[in-house]
Amino acid sequence: MRKITIALALMTLPFAGNAQYAFDVLHYNQSQLSGTSRYMSMAGAFGALGGDISAVNNNPGGIGIYRSSDANITFSLDMNSSQATGEKQSNTRFTVNSIGYVGAIRMNSDVMPNLNFGFTYNRNNSFRRHYTGYMSGIPTSVTNYIAEKTMQDKMTVADLTKKNAYFDGYALWDQIAAYQTYLINPTDSEGKKFSGLGYDGVFGEAEFEVEEWGHTDEYNVTFGGNIKNQLYWGVGFGFTELEYDSYKYYGEVLNNTVIHDQVEKPESSVLVDGKAALGIVNSSHTDGFGINAKFGVIYKPVNELRLGVAIHTPTRMSLKDTYGGNISAEYSGEKVKKNYTIVEKYPDNTVRYDLVTPWKFMGSAAAVVGGKAILSADYEYEASQYMRICDDRGHELADATDEIKAYLQPVHTMRVGAEYRVSPKFSLRAGYSYQTSAAQDAVKDDKIDVEVSGCNPAYSYDKSNQHITAGFGYHSGSFYFDMAYVNQLRKTNYHAFSGIADLPTVCTEVKDNNNRVTATVGFRF
Repeated sequence: MRKITIALALMTLPFAGNAQYAFDVLHYNQSQLSGTSRYMSMAGAFGALGGDISAVNNNPGGIGIYRSSDANITFSLDMNSSQATGEKQSNTRFTVNSIGYVGAIRMNSDVMPNLNFGFTYNRNNSFRRHYTGYMSGIPTSVTNYIAEKTMQDKMTVADLTKKNAYFDGYALWDQIAAYQTYLINPTDSEGKKFSGLGYDGVFGEAEFEVEEWGHTDEYNVTFGGNIKNQLYWGVGFGFTELEYDSYKYYGEVLNNTVIHDQVEKPESSVLVDGKAALGIVNSSHTDGFGINAKFGVIYKPVNELRLGVAIHTPTRMSLKDTYGGNISAEYSGEKVKKNYTIVEKYPDNTVRYDLVTPWKFMGSAAAVVGGKAILSADYEYEASQYMRICDDRGHELADATDEIKAYLQPVHTMRVGAEYRVSPKFSLRAGYSYQTSAAQDAVKDDKIDVEVSGCNPAYSYDKSNQHITAGFGYHSGSFYFDMAYVNQLRKTNYHAFSGIADLPTVCTEVKDNNNRVTATVGFRF
């Protein structure tokens, strides 16, 4: 007999039971355009230019360009907005975006004139985002998805009702909680077949809310120099700190569905037409630390042309997830003898694991035109499909890695930037960047079942991400001041759950329009 409420003692969760999957870890690996104002105003197209504190984080060879020491700090005012089918959600924040120092050491050598070192702090990503949505006439129900998934996983009633089912079995948490709240029900005497509430003739509506906050910070130590003022080289080590929090809600109201009456005595209950309102709530907190290495060179065959190449090793991150949530269901109707509400709370739990991000490869070119203008372009390749998830002992989780390969594809990023020196002290800048989606076409076309964390059927991925930038710079003697404006346009596909066994899904597009104004104050000495 199912229980209306269940209390379970906190236990150590087997990692495989609720591991993070492809679109969770892809989210952690994403980065925004950030750094000094000069760097951002040219859309980050600095791979072949160097000579900027933020540029050395992409191509460490850029540190060899320096002939004098440099120190600066960048302040940022972020005005972000997101909109799905609901009202536009906005927030504004003031942050310190970047801090850096480069020390230049003169070697008094014709072969290697300078040997430089640098320390930088950079906020690579801000996760702050909030969006809501409402959809009427939904084509199916999340309960149908959970029921079909339960059968595909070959779970039985015994698996969903065993003592400590959340920890001692292999059923996903949403399957256990959906059974306990009558959202999925057995349709055979052996308890191997299940159905949801989205029968033919059922009509309904859905709503969702997603709120995220947190950040990824990176601290870099870089060493480099130049050879005969023609070949510039650098080696860097990055230390990444991640903190991410989320609240995710998905709810449905289904009319004319078949529900169970007399919950207190399910063995004698009857099926009647009625109304079901359900809600799935999940909250999570992730924090961790990682390390990587970066190598880069810039080659200047003539004064008017520079070519750059850089390689970033994978970042190996040790992460900790703490999460919990609940599923609730309200049943009512004229034929129901007694209206009732059931709430099933997931046990709060913590999981530790390792994430290994993909390699990055960058190629760049820059030209100096007429001694007053600079044109630069970067291309970046990131093999997202080769991310790996390991347990906290370093053993790779093969199933999760296979799913990453099935869902993700390489990400291509193009950046172009320009600078024009209006006068010896004043310069104007502009830039543009575009990043492709990491999702495979089969995912975009809903032709593949996307596995997600066991207690959260929702997932999302970026369709495209672009930045339009502009700015100016002023320098006088050792002092310089730069400002930048960055407009980010991002389109994301939100799925309440995956399409499965030819069942439709509930999804919509989320649009972000984020604006950033930055100011950098620095000194060269």
